[in-house]
Amino acid sequence: MPRDQRSFVYVGIKGSVVALDRDGGAEMWRADLRSAEYVTVFWDGTGLFAANSGEVWRLDPVSGAEIWHNQLKGLGRGIVSLASSLAVTSAGNTEMAEVKRRRDAAAAAAATG
Repeated sequence: MPRDQRSFVYVGIKGSVVALDRDGGAEMWRADLRSAEYVTVFWDGTGLFAANSGEVWRLDPVSGAEIWHNQLKGLGRGIVSLASSLAVTSAGNTEMAEVKRRRDAAAAAAATG
């Protein structure tokens, strides 16, 4: 079932990350993490990361398989926030800019023609 991850919505809930089909809302996969606490989910444009109970996972965005797991030993079991050094704007904004350019060109052609 390989699918493009851009068609997913990722949800962190009760110790799990769930990928939902963006168009229909169907559950595509579920990855169970360590505990039933709050789950932080973060997509940085290339990687899907999840954190809960003081630990961090990188998950395959298409299948939910664990790529790596870091227990952050010695830092406790609190809520984890995530950020990335990658600029999320590059691919996503390029695609959105192209869609906007086409829409604006079509609107201009309709107005003049």
